[in-house]
Amino acid sequence: MTLLQPAPALPASPPAAKPGTLVDLFETGLDAPICLTWELTYACNLSCVHCLSSSGRRDPRELSTDECKAVIDELERMQVFYVNIGGGEPTVRPDFWELVDYATAHHVGVKFSTNGVKITPDVAARLAASDYVDVQISLDGATAEVNDQVRGPGSFDTALRAMQNMADAGFSGFKISVVCTRQNIPQLNEFKAIADRYNAQLRLTRLRPSGRGADVWDELHPTAAQQRELYDWLVANGENVLTGDSFFHLSAYGGALPGLNMCGAGRVVCLIDPVGDVYACPFAIHDSFLAGSIRTPGGFTEVWRHSELFTELRSPQTGGACASCSFFDSCRGGCMAAKFFTGLPLDGPDPECVRGLGAEALEARDAAEVPRTGVDHSHRTSPPRPRPVPVTLSVRRPETPPVSACAENPLAGFDPAGQQSKGCSSGSCGCGN
Repeated sequence: MTLLQPAPALPASPPAAKPGTLVDLFETGLDAPICLTWELTYACNLSCVHCLSSSGRRDPRELSTDECKAVIDELERMQVFYVNIGGGEPTVRPDFWELVDYATAHHVGVKFSTNGVKITPDVAARLAASDYVDVQISLDGATAEVNDQVRGPGSFDTALRAMQNMADAGFSGFKISVVCTRQNIPQLNEFKAIADRYNAQLRLTRLRPSGRGADVWDELHPTAAQQRELYDWLVANGENVLTGDSFFHLSAYGGALPGLNMCGAGRVVCLIDPVGDVYACPFAIHDSFLAGSIRTPGGFTEVWRHSELFTELRSPQTGGACASCSFFDSCRGGCMAAKFFTGLPLDGPDPECVRGLGAEALEARDAAEVPRTGVDHSHRTSPPRPRPVPVTLSVRRPETPPVSACAENPLAGFDPAGQQSKGCSSGSCGCGN
């Protein structure tokens, strides 16, 4: 893998990272992403209130099996290390395992994120026997009370059942992925205990105000005091906890956290969505960050190497209001998606800037001009948006009956307790059940 030639420099560049560091090298982009996120489907049996892709219902324009295999062939030629498959719930695609097998047979490693609903004992045994597949099970509360308020009733038990199946199959080191919220920051030690119990590895990620997450960000994102608590916890436990470079904005508290501590959007990472559109960042599904489509001539390779958006992102950035900050080299101005979807300028401070500059910018913004994501595949029976998160923890129930079993739940007929699918009631929704 080689470095791409940088685009012509823009004036007033900010203080650069130290010469020779990975950040310094990666900022100009690579000829292939180190890894990429690929959302295979928007179909999902859950309706998590913070879902960054507003998933729920399948998009009829989804890439076909052959189109997906063509993308994998490209990734093999580009020598992409691995692909992080998500959704929606990717395991509900009828060709999911076919695509996983095809990827690993073509030297593209697979890590997939799941809510665990289809991780049966047999599936767990199959995964344990593979050397090129990793699994990430989502859990947003160390108790059912906290988790199910965000992810839906029964989702805590489903996730833990999947973890137990993985542990029983001898799959050590699978990931437990936690989106950090105001409600679960006090449970960090409990999350670590759950990971240790199942011989798994804890992965903490940042809540972004994208997708349905935009509606609940004000209520769910950690307070300033909790941000400091999280930073101190990561400093103490970071060697055994993954973060996916989610929290580089916290580096201004002191030393940099483990990882690149930079925004890799369009430089080392990107997103392919279920219909083949390529975005600079998995957390920024919006036309402003749309680089192209794999369905156009040249496919993904052409988009990655020659799109105008990626070329711009790889050029030296001005740093804007953050350039003069003494912490810029470690914070790098924070998260692009977090700024965009809270209505802040991309060259301004992160909304969770530890110096409080983001909070000041939020007060001064025009809330009516805050951008919204361009796609929404939420279940038709989901409560209308925007919807505040209740302060008290209670079981949420749908307001109206589902239009059909498939419209409400792509896993219609699936019996988690029995670990079997009874079959889709219509057979025409593409849910694979």
